[in-house]
Amino acid sequence: MSTGESIRLQRLFDGGQNVVVVAIDHGLYNGPRPGFENLAPVVDRLRGADAILLSPGMVPHLRSVFEHRGAPALIVRLNWGTQYATQWGYRESRSVPMISAAQAVALGADIVLVGMSIKTGSELVDAENVAQVARCVAEKREVGVPIVGEVYPAGHEDIAPEERHEQISIGCRIAAELGADLVKTFHTGARFAEIVRSTPVPILALGSKKAPREVDALELAATAIRDGARGVVFGRNVIGARSPERFLEALQEVVKNGAEPAAAAAKHGLD
Repeated sequence: MSTGESIRLQRLFDGGQNVVVVAIDHGLYNGPRPGFENLAPVVDRLRGADAILLSPGMVPHLRSVFEHRGAPALIVRLNWGTQYATQWGYRESRSVPMISAAQAVALGADIVLVGMSIKTGSELVDAENVAQVARCVAEKREVGVPIVGEVYPAGHEDIAPEERHEQISIGCRIAAELGADLVKTFHTGARFAEIVRSTPVPILALGSKKAPREVDALELAATAIRDGARGVVFGRNVIGARSPERFLEALQEVVKNGAEPAAAAAKHGLD
């Protein structure tokens, strides 16, 4: 790992702490979801996050959040994939590049992210998706920026639990073998710790769908951390909270300090 990659990665974990990342790139695939229509005032309320994940085109619109000392790290997504556009029922999980790692760094990125789906049903699509991750890893090494490999199962979020676990287990190892510095993926249930043990880079658990109750989202975060995740990447569960700021504070207590979800929810006035 280069000096630049190491400095940026250690700054994210800030002395070994677990991390809370807020994902706000949903408009890239799903358009203006409720709560995501006007991002500027939302993002301005989330300055306490360790990092914020954005699509490249939104960075100039939200730059003021990152223009001060102590700002969240900026994570920029590098590719676009049909697997995320769930409203259209795509099934091929094809991925295309948007920008290079160098272009993301020019936008101000501290970290970059590339998504990967495998077992799409097409050997060619699988190979193309892996090749794209390999290209992004090569690019990030040239510019000295860490890269997150997002492992997103083909078949979207609703495949059977055992199938999802298998895809994610294999996908996380592939991402690490390709050179990802971090992996972002779903918590797979009781066997998630097996994935953590077999993946030689830190894993961040994503929040996925909006939980029925805010305390349920805190429970998911607590379970992921207990099973070995080094942090979480939550989007809809933060933005869709009654008070995103209060939910973020509760989430940080759970992820960083090991607070009990119910106690954190009560302390911060959540449901």
